[in-house]
Amino acid sequence: MAVRWSIPCLTLSALVLASLCMEAPSSAAASEDASAAAAAAAAAAADFVKKTISSHKIVIFSKSYCPYCRRAKAVFKELNQKPFVVELDQREDGSIIQAAMGERVKRHTVPQVFIDGKHIGGSDDTVDAYESGELATLLGIEVDYDEEDL
Repeated sequence: MAVRWSIPCLTLSALVLASLCMEAPSSAAASEDASAAAAAAAAAAADFVKKTISSHKIVIFSKSYCPYCRRAKAVFKELNQKPFVVELDQREDGSIIQAAMGERVKRHTVPQVFIDGKHIGGSDDTVDAYESGELATLLGIEVDYDEEDL
């Protein structure tokens, strides 16, 4: 009987060993698939950022809960301008888009504001451009400034 048990045990061990060997390539393949999917998602996000910036006069990459984002959006409201706003926290791909936008402008925070494809910057940059009159010039509008509105 001992002989009978040793054969199935060896066979079982061989099967386990073979299955482990077979899983290694599939794990590597799964890792390669995940890397390819991540690269494709990053490329799609970079394309989205590029197309969004080029398709709209004013673009703000924002998060709905962010007070700095609200401040940047308030500047455009004061100027009676309607920006195209990408609320990153309300998108499944928001973190990937934020990373792609960050790679483009070398800033990974929000808000990030663009006018006619030109990167203006974040909240402080946008307010500074408003107060200096640069924002009105970029938008091609006349403005009567009242700093208390911000």
